[in-house]
Amino acid sequence: MASWGEFAAEHPSLAEFGADRLARRAAYLATIRADGTPRVHPVMPVIGAGRLLLFMESTSPKRGDLRERGSYALHTGVEGTGTGGEFFITGIGRPCDDQELRAAAIEAAGYEVDDAWIMFELDVTSAHCKGYGDVELPEPKAWTSRGV
Repeated sequence: MASWGEFAAEHPSLAEFGADRLARRAAYLATIRADGTPRVHPVMPVIGAGRLLLFMESTSPKRGDLRERGSYALHTGVEGTGTGGEFFITGIGRPCDDQELRAAAIEAAGYEVDDAWIMFELDVTSAHCKGYGDVELPEPKAWTSRGV
């Protein structure tokens, strides 16, 4: 696993492609329920201070899924049939109470963050991109953490 910043340092062009896609519109976070079935949530992740962060309501089902099992997959939203390319990552999410990191995430967010929302950090295990001929893709198109 790696922080977003560690991933970006190793493969800046792939991370830049991903950050651009994540900033465009809601992404879809897949988590695992207690019974092992998947659950999908629209989310607006934030990249701040070299970290991939996610705000949510304290009662959100994704909170329990991430807190109890950790594993996630995140896929960017796409236009139509994939115009502009897509980006997807996997990893482990964990609660993050660091107030300096929260302040950096609030500053980086393109939306108003409610004081009551809790925050998770999403570490990155793998990252991939795909395009359909209308966008230049970075090299490499895929990355996996050496710790996996």
